[in-house]
Amino acid sequence: MDLNLSDKVVIVTGGAAGIGRATVERFAAEGAKVVSWDVTGDPKVDVTDSGSVQHAVDDVIAKYGRIDVLVNNAGIVRDAQLIKWKDGVAGMMEDAAFDAVISVNLKGVFLCTRAVVPHMIKAKSGVILNASSIVGLYGNFGQTNYAATKAGVISFTKTWSRELGRYGIRVNAVAPGFIATEMVTAMPQKVVESMAAKTPLAKLGAPEDIANAYVWLASDAARFVSGAVLSVDGGLVLGT
Repeated sequence: MDLNLSDKVVIVTGGAAGIGRATVERFAAEGAKVVSWDVTGDPKVDVTDSGSVQHAVDDVIAKYGRIDVLVNNAGIVRDAQLIKWKDGVAGMMEDAAFDAVISVNLKGVFLCTRAVVPHMIKAKSGVILNASSIVGLYGNFGQTNYAATKAGVISFTKTWSRELGRYGIRVNAVAPGFIATEMVTAMPQKVVESMAAKTPLAKLGAPEDIANAYVWLASDAARFVSGAVLSVDGGLVLGT
């Protein structure tokens, strides 16, 4: 199948590690011109800062003249229970933990998409791909902030698909399940095994599994897919 991604200009946020790095490599393997944005990379791009994002977009346009695909992959976690009650004492999620996750995972998606879309409108084509999560669909213990952002990303996806379709721009989201990133595989073995056991396929996904989903959604093979949330989770469902 010809995915027609050769020479497409693709931006991947959070592209320095994990799913982001696998996504950069997968698009590059299809012949795309890939730009990785990360706070630890070169160029260094802070997706929470509109000036940083706009400068980075301007650089891509100056170099390539267009942007065909934006993968909003950058994200962080700052896990804590809303209220942790023990012996009459309440611990809680701090403001800073809530604000940091909202800023990167939600505002960052907004800022990057807002900066890129005018160039796609001028070209009358483009693809926006957003990183959601199964926790955005089902919620998750100890992840009030993270789950809220991933649910918000789904709403972004559905709203923007309605707003931007008239310009030939498709917008979709991917909702990964338990994926064997560096962060996950560094966890205690028992924790990793427990995560795998909760998945009907009885294993963790690989970053490449998510990258493959992004590549397919960006390609002509998915040319009539917009406003969708593709779960890539090994069959994981609520209650498993």
